[in-house]
Amino acid sequence: MEDDNKLSYFFLGLGLGVVAGVLFAPKSGEETRDFLTSKVNEGADLARRRAQELRDQAVDTLERSKSTVQRHKENLTAAVDAGRQAYRDAASAPATE
Repeated sequence: MEDDNKLSYFFLGLGLGVVAGVLFAPKSGEETRDFLTSKVNEGADLARRRAQELRDQAVDTLERSKSTVQRHKENLTAAVDAGRQAYRDAASAPATE
């Protein structure tokens, strides 16, 4: 959630910067358009990189979660098997009074 806020603030700052740049630009219209186009492209590249990072993090988290679930499943299976064996051993042992 904090990363979403950072990205939102980035785009807000980018938009405000563009508006201020257009209002106070000492450049010609063509130069300003080229500048704005390059900034938009930079923003799009940043968004693509961030989206890829988020996808990579999601895949990594999913893989770690699967591994943890599998490990807990194996531990539970081993505990159940040990309990069954203990029951069999107790049931087959001669009764002592």
